[in-house]
Amino acid sequence: MTDRVEFFFDLSSPWTCLAFHNLPAVLERNGVTARYRPILVGGVFNAVNPAIYAAREQADNRRMQHSWKVLKDWAQLAGVSMNFPSKWHPAKSVTAMRFAAALEDDQISLVRFARAAFASYFDRQENLDDPDVLEAVADAEGLDGAAIRVAAGSEPVKARLRANTDEVIARGGYGSPTIFVDGVDMYFGNDQLPLVEAALKR
Repeated sequence: MTDRVEFFFDLSSPWTCLAFHNLPAVLERNGVTARYRPILVGGVFNAVNPAIYAAREQADNRRMQHSWKVLKDWAQLAGVSMNFPSKWHPAKSVTAMRFAAALEDDQISLVRFARAAFASYFDRQENLDDPDVLEAVADAEGLDGAAIRVAAGSEPVKARLRANTDEVIARGGYGSPTIFVDGVDMYFGNDQLPLVEAALKR
């Protein structure tokens, strides 16, 4: 079966965590599959959305302040633990996303690792950039954390992560998650999943 949905994601994004948890129900209802594509959202921001950094530094930014409340509302609706922000926010995610990129060809293992890594960061408030933490997360899912760690440091995996990031930028993406339906129809964020579902039904 051809994957009708592409899900470009970075593990450091709380909205991506929510979309990751909510997407499977959309896929199941519509009888379609998705391909999960690890990216570095910092690379995307640097290239096409640098204003996000300035917004984070504005203590009186009303939109940013309200977004924390909305995030918790969405988390409650989705039944997702969202113990956030933590002392690690904003997280460096290079190491985590290299772990994820090392698993991209094994989508089942990638999804298992990503789900566990989201819980590690957004529930238990563990350091998403610590390779020891990430190796333990993988081991707890029955994966070979040590082997993934070695692969994550390899040049081919680093190149794949850069290529995925460059690809989502070239295709119009500006953050995480960026979701494509049928290759060309782009959506962004957890709150656009109803539009993703509508697109799948067309």
